[in-house]
Amino acid sequence: MESMLNKLKSTVTKVTADVTSAVMGNPVTREFDVGRHIASGGNGLAWKIFNGTKKSTKQEVAVFVFDKKLIDKYQKFEKDQIIDSLKRGVQQLTRLRHPRLLTVQHPLEESRDCLAFCTEPVCASLANVLGSWDNLPSPLPSDIKEYKLYDVETKYGLLQVSEGLSFLHSSVKMVHGNITPENIILNKSGAWKIMGFDFCIQSTNPSEQEPKFPCKEWDPNLPSLCLPNPEYLAPEYILSVSCETASDMYSLGAVMYAVFNKGKPIFEVNKQDIYKSFSRQLDQLSRLSSSTLQNIPEEVREHVKLLLNVAPAVRPDADQMTKIPFFDDVGAMTLQYFDSLFQRDNLQKSQFFKGLPKVLPKLPKRVIIQRILPCLTSEFVNPDMVPFVLPNVLLIAEECTKEEYIKLILPDLGPVFKQQEPIQILLIFLQKMDLLLTKTPPDEIKNSVLPMVYRALEAPSIQIQELCLNIIPTFANLIDYPSMKNSLIPRIKNACLQTSSLAVSI
Repeated sequence: MESMLNKLKSTVTKVTADVTSAVMGNPVTREFDVGRHIASGGNGLAWKIFNGTKKSTKQEVAVFVFDKKLIDKYQKFEKDQIIDSLKRGVQQLTRLRHPRLLTVQHPLEESRDCLAFCTEPVCASLANVLGSWDNLPSPLPSDIKEYKLYDVETKYGLLQVSEGLSFLHSSVKMVHGNITPENIILNKSGAWKIMGFDFCIQSTNPSEQEPKFPCKEWDPNLPSLCLPNPEYLAPEYILSVSCETASDMYSLGAVMYAVFNKGKPIFEVNKQDIYKSFSRQLDQLSRLSSSTLQNIPEEVREHVKLLLNVAPAVRPDADQMTKIPFFDDVGAMTLQYFDSLFQRDNLQKSQFFKGLPKVLPKLPKRVIIQRILPCLTSEFVNPDMVPFVLPNVLLIAEECTKEEYIKLILPDLGPVFKQQEPIQILLIFLQKMDLLLTKTPPDEIKNSVLPMVYRALEAPSIQIQELCLNIIPTFANLIDYPSMKNSLIPRIKNACLQTSSLAVSI
């Protein structure tokens, strides 16, 4: 036992030391507590990502930390170039606000040892999930090692990236310049978000004119962190020193290829002889065979082939990509609807929630728990929506283990147990009483579930009393004897004596 405790203590000390050495002295730690190292992301996976909380509000965040020790081997002028490139990327991300871009909660802070900034809570980078584990803690977190991307997440994730690019290209008139799995971050609820604006290019033309994007020549003498990832870079960057919004679309095609090929890029690039590498790549792209794309789903294969076309003019733009039939999938559309829920009125929401029980069985359990359940329970604050949301939450509860139900669902049901209006809430609960009594802990049954049954027996509505009396025999064996004797039977007796309804009396 003692050795176990010592082992645990040394692990905790090591984690604490790891965090402390990386972030100690950075102004970010004045406002935020930095927790466990969970992931890595950004160009070259150079940013370590930690769990964090805001001290004043206990709000959950992710803390991105770049440890300057990583660049100790470089000369001072090279270190300055790397730091300037990283800073530029974060500052640009901080200025841009869009649901498809990673949300910055606290801007970049610099200390002697590191750069740090805070964002919305995240799970991992797409690169981590696809098997790139650089700059991750050892041992590897099991949630990353065992993470499985489901088809519905891949479809909706790629749609989200396409929507993010559409915003950058059409509204901001900007080329991202480094769309890679490292720069796509999965947030805590599983949404795919764009980061890594280190090499973004703003149009130099006035907004009403055709955008023009100045492109720098590839400099092989620069440190790798000062260059975009060449494995996802459009050939025109290197071979004709030109770029446009279509260059990002090539990168999207390369990301799609990697997603369906276990993280492997379509071409390996020799960084020592990049021009030769890209000339060979150009030749292969011009005769891209079906066998190269065989792992890509058939319904999107032609689109990926177009995205990887040598000629930028042939590639679909971001807006066109968002409209392809591949994304017209019931699961992906359901997730998309949940993301836009705040824009809908009560009537639209109620129609959507009524149809949801047909869709839920088609979705993977982790996606339901991670993406859908939080959206449903957040609607409990709106009493008019509860009768439409509650059946879906209880349907999810049926598929959960007792432990998952207690941790993820019961805390949000507590206030709903006490709601007396609208009356349908009580009816829904009564119809699912066996589920509640089977999965709810005894204390919570006594304090929340049974008082609701007692209220039903004392309700002025004869319909509610009738339903309650009809249902009680189906779950009576699940109620403890003292509650049955002292609370339930006296109320049944009262209901029978005081009613004018023959059905209740019988």
